[in-house]
Amino acid sequence: MKKKIAIIGSGVAGLVLGNLFKKNSEFECVIYEKDTKLNLEEGFGIQLGVNSVNILNKIGFAQIKKNEKFFPSKLNFCLMNDDKICDLNISQFNTNTSKYTTLKRSTLIKFLKEQLLSDSIIFNKKINNIKKFDHKINISFDDGSKDDFDYLIVSDGIFSHTKSIVEKDNYKANFNNSVAIRAFIKDKNMGKIDRDNISILMGSNAHIVFYPINEQKHFNLVCIIRQKLNLNSFNRLKDLDFIKLILKNTILKENNNLLYLLEEDLKCWPIYNSRKIVKPAYNNIFYVGDALYAFLPTMAQGAAQSIEAANELFELIINDKKDIQNEYLKNRIIRTNLVNQRSKLNYFIFHLSNPFLKILRNKILKLFVKNKIFINNYLGKIYK
Repeated sequence: MKKKIAIIGSGVAGLVLGNLFKKNSEFECVIYEKDTKLNLEEGFGIQLGVNSVNILNKIGFAQIKKNEKFFPSKLNFCLMNDDKICDLNISQFNTNTSKYTTLKRSTLIKFLKEQLLSDSIIFNKKINNIKKFDHKINISFDDGSKDDFDYLIVSDGIFSHTKSIVEKDNYKANFNNSVAIRAFIKDKNMGKIDRDNISILMGSNAHIVFYPINEQKHFNLVCIIRQKLNLNSFNRLKDLDFIKLILKNTILKENNNLLYLLEEDLKCWPIYNSRKIVKPAYNNIFYVGDALYAFLPTMAQGAAQSIEAANELFELIINDKKDIQNEYLKNRIIRTNLVNQRSKLNYFIFHLSNPFLKILRNKILKLFVKNKIFINNYLGKIYK
């Protein structure tokens, strides 16, 4: 008899898992999504390190049209005024089949959905109760339906509704006193910005990342800005005038060449960072993606770690390991600590405001980008 798997949430992690299990006839896998459809909003990009591209290639990632992806070879470190400090060769981690890749998130989601059977995702399904009996997980939904599963995989985001039902304690992530402002940029004179690679502009208590997301050189832009928020400010993060005010009070004071950002369709979110990885209450329940751990965005590993975690869990389940949950958590804690430490260090380095420390940082960066031992230790352990 096939083992039944319920995946809650149709983000990157959930869809990758659905695609992986689709290829194994010993499992029946269904993805439940509380919304009425997938979010295929155009625009915002993601970066995929070689570690995640290797996994996506198992499910046909190379089939995505070449003009819908981009393969940057360098990471440029710049001051907020666009002056370049140095660059890092990120193509050194590429292989013949896997390259550091940028693309629209919607392009990846659409690809993952199209690989699945039409009945693999059930929309408008929200969980209201979870019970365990006889090694099974019984799930009750808001519409009155119920079903039993051998495994429950939770991938419904940083504020996981499902996780809040499973766990008695409140494990909310911490607000990081920062916001992310995103824009999708077409046909703009972007000054000295390298249109073929990733560029990080570092300022006082803020940094900006530019990168192309397709061969048309459409750009994803994300500004990470230290910003304490009161309740009223939280409620205004969807207000375009308030978003523009944040930019005017921060990065635009350092670089008025970026004034064109005020003409863009800007979106803003608070940044959260999980406190710790939580072990689920039952041994046949697993958390992946942001439901497991929400990273700071300063290593650009959010999507990649979701894909990694999905693949690790898939391999453990299909190989019928004796203690799947503990083995999975052991691996994830090691990887999470590695990425999290580097993300926090990058966050500090990118946001320096002391003039002396900025000069010191710039000199150190010039040395480190040429040091293969350091790069292999700092990035290679993550990308390989």
